[in-house]
This record gives sequence, C-alpha cells and structure tokens, in this order.
Amino acid sequence: MPAQSCYTYLTFDGNCQEAFEFYRKVFGGEFQVFSTFGEGPEDSSLSDADKDRIMHVSLSIGTTVLMGSDSNAGATVNQGDNFSLSVTMDRKDECDELLTRLATGSSITMEMQEQFWGSYFGMCVDKFGINWMVLSEPDQ
Repeated sequence: MPAQSCYTYLTFDGNCQEAFEFYRKVFGGEFQVFSTFGEGPEDSSLSDADKDRIMHVSLSIGTTVLMGSDSNAGATVNQGDNFSLSVTMDRKDECDELLTRLATGSSITMEMQEQFWGSYFGMCVDKFGINWMVLSEPDQ
C-alpha cells in the first residue's frame, strides 16, 4: 500500500494568506491552489470576514508542495501543533485502511468521506499526537 505522496499541511488563525505570501517570497514558486471559504459551498452562517479566510492553498517548493489553510472560525489554533501530514493514496480502500491503522490507539477526527471538492478525505490524530489527513484524488 504505497502512498503517492506525503506533504506538510499548516493551519493558521486568520493569517494563512500573509504566511503563504511570505513563503512564496522566500522560496519562489507559484500557488497551485488558492481558495477562500467564500468560494466553497454556499453557507449562510459565514460572516463576510470568514468568507475571506483561506480554505486551501498549496505552494510548489522544488519537488514538494507546502499546503495550508485558516482554521474554521472559532476553532483554536495552537502554535507548535498547527500542522498535519497529508498522505495521498491511489484508492479509497487504501485510504480506509491507512486511516484506521494511523488511528490505532487514538481517534479518527473525520471519517473517510467524499468531499465537495471531489476528493475522498478523512483525518485522525495518532497516539503520538500527530495530525494526519488521508485522501484519494478523484479519477482523472
């Protein structure tokens, strides 16, 4: 069950855009994706300020990608543990198995499920306190 890739995913409390603009200046490269919560599925509970928060950004750095987002409004972001490792698998069944194995002795924070952006996605925290994101991209 080899993974396709494993990237670092950073979480911010409203300053993701500022951070990624800084990283882009430091490392060069271009944003592969840059989207706000306001560009996601319509949700009338979002304030205008929350619509401008970053839902997902990815920046190419050499042969890897740095990804990030702002937290959901009201969520606590603790510097030092505001990152996840994001693993992309080829198939959904591999995602299910990997998430279950990673969460052994700990907890799944989001069950694997189809997402509005097309990926099959889930999250967990392992028994060492590391946040993991597992996904399979939609068939091309």
